[in-house]
Amino acid sequence: MLRQAGITAPILVLGGILGNQVPTFLKYDLTLTASSVEKLLQVEEAAAALGVTGKVHLKIDTGMERIGVHYYNAESLLATAARCRHCQVEGIYSHFANADSARLTSAKLQLERFNETLSLYQTRGWPRPSLRHMANSGAILQLPDSHFDMVRAGILLYGVYPSVAAARTIAVKPALSWKSRVVYFKVVQPGHPISYGSTWQSDHMVRVVTVPVGYGDGYFRRMSGKAQVIIRGQKYPVVGRICMDQLMVNIEWNSAYNDDEVVLIGEMGGEAIRCEDLAEWAGTIPYEALTNINTRVPRRYCRE
Repeated sequence: MLRQAGITAPILVLGGILGNQVPTFLKYDLTLTASSVEKLLQVEEAAAALGVTGKVHLKIDTGMERIGVHYYNAESLLATAARCRHCQVEGIYSHFANADSARLTSAKLQLERFNETLSLYQTRGWPRPSLRHMANSGAILQLPDSHFDMVRAGILLYGVYPSVAAARTIAVKPALSWKSRVVYFKVVQPGHPISYGSTWQSDHMVRVVTVPVGYGDGYFRRMSGKAQVIIRGQKYPVVGRICMDQLMVNIEWNSAYNDDEVVLIGEMGGEAIRCEDLAEWAGTIPYEALTNINTRVPRRYCRE
């Protein structure tokens, strides 16, 4: 069980599990997923050997083509599960490929296929698992019919929407900010290019500050010439190519000092930079922008 900040929830081990890992997961009373008849029988065998009951959720592939038994072959998995004596089939689930799109034709087809699979329990007289789940963040926002008995919120828990196209039916607040500090200040003469490749220069005298963050920290190099940061409550452009460990910011003729806070993601003085902004500048999705923040960036946890 996960107990943190007053939350109690089961830990469900999703994805592909190797057969030799199963006894370890069962030992710690974790709930496993079975994505094939073979994997279900591995859990059954290991649970019998340990003298325990293995809790499992059955994975049905309705159109993702990643992991799981195809919906049109699901009957064999459900039949095998009904015969297991050392597995408690607690849940059955699938996963959307396009639930965060503006057009939901594909997602609705997947939902229809999942419901067809669920109907096998009634037609075959098997006991249906108590937990049916399919909705990721996009489906939580856009497909209420897919909420079933539980949902699997991912990026929404961080206060970030899964895509620009997804409807904002739930108000969320970002749970993460990314900050650094000014470490150097200089005046740059006109016609003097900045950083690798000499891709940017000013036609007038400007003040430029250096910030010790770069693509080695997960601040995408491809945001060069597009990114902005906030210093002293004002947005400024990142100029020149982003380096491995540093970036430069043009503050024109305004003031900034060493150790001034620099907001990369977050708010200051009425200005805001969102994770979605970084994703847009980098030509990627918010998921990658968040997971790209390197482990060498120190984490500080706080409670409001």
